[in-house]
Amino acid sequence: MGKSAFGQCIKGPSIRIHKEKSFYEEETICEENIFNDPIHGHMELHPLLVKIIDTPQFQRLRHIKQLGGTYLVYPGASHNRFEHSLGVAYLAGRLVKVLHNNQPELKITKQDFLCVQIAGLCHDLGHGPFSHVFDGLVIPQHEQMSVLMFDDIVKSLKAENEDVLKEHGLDDKDATFIKELIEGAKTSEVQTDTPWTYKGRDEDKSFLYEIVANKQNGIDVDKWDYFARDCHHLGIRNSFDHQRLLKFARVCEVSGRKHICFRDKEADNVYDMFRTRYTLHRHTIFEIKHFFIDDNNESSVLLSDEIFEQILSSTADNLKKSRDILNKIVRRKLPKFVGEARLTKNNISKEELTETWKAALEKYKPTDRTVSLNAEDLPVYVVDLDHGMKDKNPIENVYFYSKRKPNKAFPIKDYQVIGAFCVGGWCFSGGRSGVEWVAHFRLQMAVSPVRLST
Repeated sequence: MGKSAFGQCIKGPSIRIHKEKSFYEEETICEENIFNDPIHGHMELHPLLVKIIDTPQFQRLRHIKQLGGTYLVYPGASHNRFEHSLGVAYLAGRLVKVLHNNQPELKITKQDFLCVQIAGLCHDLGHGPFSHVFDGLVIPQHEQMSVLMFDDIVKSLKAENEDVLKEHGLDDKDATFIKELIEGAKTSEVQTDTPWTYKGRDEDKSFLYEIVANKQNGIDVDKWDYFARDCHHLGIRNSFDHQRLLKFARVCEVSGRKHICFRDKEADNVYDMFRTRYTLHRHTIFEIKHFFIDDNNESSVLLSDEIFEQILSSTADNLKKSRDILNKIVRRKLPKFVGEARLTKNNISKEELTETWKAALEKYKPTDRTVSLNAEDLPVYVVDLDHGMKDKNPIENVYFYSKRKPNKAFPIKDYQVIGAFCVGGWCFSGGRSGVEWVAHFRLQMAVSPVRLST
């Protein structure tokens, strides 16, 4: 029997897979489950990951669509957080193996490998119904809830087997490390000149914190999977090649701290990654989920997208308003998109824009007395469209290395990445073409006082 990628002999139900040697020194035998994925092919996951997958908390992700209400606009966007999480865990493992195989001096351990994979698997546990729309309404950030739900999973697994982590070489410090990976770096910790505050791993393993949730420059396996997966299901061309970039990943020291860097010739590929992010957000940001998921905060984060059908079939009086909204969705009585304008003043507040819009509607009322035009009928939303780092050029925070000097990192500042701040107006008065035309015309008039250019 051959050695696996971890020095293990892997056997599945009635099959055996032989793989090349990797960094596991000891030879052990365990069963790995194989998941056939349309994006990454056959993915082998460690038995501990499978134990986590087979919990109610994780299985819930099968019922939360990756792109939320986008499915109501793009019929192909039916994929869920479940398969995305498996893909992130798989890519996290691949990246760790590449770094170890190319740089054994990094002393990456099997515990490091397993922790990073678990963090990738559990990073989206905290998502509520309708994906990101739920974030901010019920919970501040889904990462915080993911940590709480990970604790709950560990507690439930330990109730069945107290030594479930120890059996795989993990301890409480490793559990802390996993939670730190899920949460990602705080703003102050992104800077290399700040003290090291993490408890899970020492500073010499700082690069491991950039694999699942990279706040340094936004390049992480979470994005690699959802770029490939979302483009596949939306029918959008993906010019970013994550498999190629993965092969050119390398750890270099920058200002005394280790970071994941890439070959200089991959700068175009890195730019394509940020451009893909912009394209995906541009295609999915203006859709009906933002207007029908109202400020009804009573739901629990344990809910899934099935709450949609539960509300529709409910007869409760307190859900009548929600039921009416959802009935409009299923009958395709959707709000009409009126138009958009591009902001040249980046720091304009939503309140300022709303007041300007109301004043414009008062000034330019419809001449037809049978037509009413209220600000509430035409809500205006400010949407940030950027390449991942707000108004900053994200590629300036990416470090590269050359073929001749693979251990010397340097930034590239030649790329011009342009973001956009768009204002969109939607009309809820379906069927009144006169109102829609007036609104489209007045929208351009209204935005001019706040220095918007169409």
